[in-house]
Amino acid sequence: MNEIVNSINDVIWSPALIYLCLGAGLFYSIMTRFAQVRHFKEMWKLLLNNNSSEKGISSFQALAVSLSGRVGVGNIAGVAAAIGFGGPGAVFWMWVVAFLGASTAYAESTLGQLYKVEENGQYRGGPAYYFERCLGWKPLGILFAISAIIGCGIFLPGVQANAVGNAVTKIFGDGALVVTSFGDVGTNKLIALAVILIILAFIIFGGIKRIAQFTQVVVPFMALGYIVMALIVVFLNLDKIPGVFQLIFSDAFSAQAGFGAAIGWGVKRGIYSNEAGQGTGPHAAAAAEVEHPAQQGLVQAFSVYVDTLFVCTATALMILITNQYNVAGTLPDGQFIVQNVDAATKINSAEFTQLALLQVFGSFGQVFVGLALFFFAFTTILAYYYITETNVSYLNRIFNNKLPEIVFKLLLMFMVAYGTVNSEGYIWTIGDIGVGIMAWINVLGILVIFFMHKPTLLCLRDYEAQKKAGGPITFDPVKLGIKNATFWEEKLKQDQSK
Repeated sequence: MNEIVNSINDVIWSPALIYLCLGAGLFYSIMTRFAQVRHFKEMWKLLLNNNSSEKGISSFQALAVSLSGRVGVGNIAGVAAAIGFGGPGAVFWMWVVAFLGASTAYAESTLGQLYKVEENGQYRGGPAYYFERCLGWKPLGILFAISAIIGCGIFLPGVQANAVGNAVTKIFGDGALVVTSFGDVGTNKLIALAVILIILAFIIFGGIKRIAQFTQVVVPFMALGYIVMALIVVFLNLDKIPGVFQLIFSDAFSAQAGFGAAIGWGVKRGIYSNEAGQGTGPHAAAAAEVEHPAQQGLVQAFSVYVDTLFVCTATALMILITNQYNVAGTLPDGQFIVQNVDAATKINSAEFTQLALLQVFGSFGQVFVGLALFFFAFTTILAYYYITETNVSYLNRIFNNKLPEIVFKLLLMFMVAYGTVNSEGYIWTIGDIGVGIMAWINVLGILVIFFMHKPTLLCLRDYEAQKKAGGPITFDPVKLGIKNATFWEEKLKQDQSK
């Protein structure tokens, strides 16, 4: 089974996808005149927008929900894996993905807002919706919806849960072993699983409002706490910082694990972590209550910076400063290219990060990583559920057949349980397949949308013109020649009638 999964993953994550993601980010950066840089100050202002309604959530809540999907295991275990398989140079390529990916995030999130709909008293949107409404390609919308349900409802939750289980085991040990169908599982891991499932069930049965209320508190708090821990490590080792950055930049182009490995793992883990181009961010973006679609696009672009430039960099610096990493390679006898820690240390896990904090903070460091993993992973699972729910709702609209949402809630909870007790190598590969399938469909789709209609560019120019002119911000899609943005057409009519 492992061989089949690995073969599928190798096909999906061929160099073609890597260069497609980088190319799309570069393309949108040039087309928007690097809006992710020009409008950095505006992003901060928009974050403070607290407008919400019974149907929609605030920009900050939408940011928190999308960040709950972006800031997860990929920031802790994923960065460690990138370094372990691609060398320190992989960190540089994660930065490149973040910088370019911010423009991709702007494009896809603006589209999510632009073509959102109101269903059952709440806003819905995402790639499936904008493929159908902008391109008129309903089959492509259906294809993405199915891939998102499979990816976010089946493949990806297990990755997050698996990392939590391994972190708990690393801190507290296995405990008494229980014989299960998945092999011997420690009681401590089972206790962690029970806690996750109980809290998860309570929140996901409460809808997007409850998810947003939970994530807007937990995500900023944990992300800030994690970054503070990293800053302490940096402060205590200021003399090593120049050497660390020199290592990252030099290894990026002459990688210890090979140039291709550095790019491949940096891009793969970068996309997995910040989700730019993956098509997951637009779902939360569509749920926001904003005055103009471009506003939420800019907010979501900023979330990529938070995820990769802040949180992922924090992890990388802690690992590299303390030298708590190995680099796997293909040397004749199978030995590591670089070995600084025990060879038994799992690369596809949070162990490098735990060891790094152990060096500075003792046992507290390991416990803190475990707690961070728990909350990061848990909020990411919530985001995956919301994405799954949104795409189930889309298919229900298409086929006029109300699929029982409780089935998908239970399925997601089952996959969380399965991921917790399964081996991390196998489950990570499955997660990569889920990310890759959605990325292929979404990136190609938003490029086609640009060449056919250019709605994101029209939105950006309109927003920039209104900001320059001053006065209230409004949005008229008909005036811009944008078709099928029916939500915004109705909103404008309602605003004008007041």
